[in-house]
Amino acid sequence: MTSMMQDGAVEFKFFRPNAASVALVGEFNGWKNDDMPMENLGDGWWSMTLDLSPGEYRFRYLADGHWHTDYAANGVEKSKWGWNSILVVPKQAAVESDEQETRMKVAA
Repeated sequence: MTSMMQDGAVEFKFFRPNAASVALVGEFNGWKNDDMPMENLGDGWWSMTLDLSPGEYRFRYLADGHWHTDYAANGVEKSKWGWNSILVVPKQAAVESDEQETRMKVAA
């Protein structure tokens, strides 16, 4: 599942209780299998937070060599390799993040 954080970042969470390793793989990292290992939060949950520019991104989770689709994302799309998850990062999230950063600089 994906969630927009208050600072404009995107949190990816994936539940795979018996996995030894989980990676986030998608357009944002050139579909590299070992580039973005997710953090094991315990109790079967894995997590990663990314700052992404506004736009649409295709992604999947790779757990112990097996691909998994996030059906709770903004959508899914069939490709020749299986079902990709679609994440939509709205422009408003980036604007809010920029505004918050500006407020923090002014307050400092």
